Amino acid sequence: MRYGVIWDIAQAVCDSEPVDVTMGYLNAIWQGDVNAAVLRMLEHTTQPATPMNLTGPELLSVCEIATRCGEIMDKPVSFTGTEAQTALLSNSARAHELFGEPEVPAAQVIDWTARWVAAGGQSLGKPTHFQTRDGKY
Repeated sequence: MRYGVIWDIAQAVCDSEPVDVTMGYLNAIWQGDVNAAVLRMLEHTTQPATPMNLTGPELLSVCEIATRCGEIMDKPVSFTGTEAQTALLSNSARAHELFGEPEVPAAQVIDWTARWVAAGGQSLGKPTHFQTRDGKY
């Protein structure tokens, strides 16, 4: 709950800052599910390496995440930007075939993160720049 796009969105809502919707959609996964899958991936290593995406299966909307954070925090939400026609997304179907779906659904991660931010929980202090589309972070 201390880092990630969901944290960035929740913090903007908490600070009453507009949420940039330029990158309108994203994938996300709970770190505990990542750790579990990475350990299981060791049994599937290849030489040369076989790339595998690991993220949640859902297509998440920046607007919907921000709206849910606003509901949890009882804060109004404002937006800036215009959703682009494309988004940087990952297809994690192969990982899900091998390891199953993540145990913690994205909705739970959003709720936990919004409550963490609203309670003044610490962050790692490293913004994701998820809304950046030119590759210059």
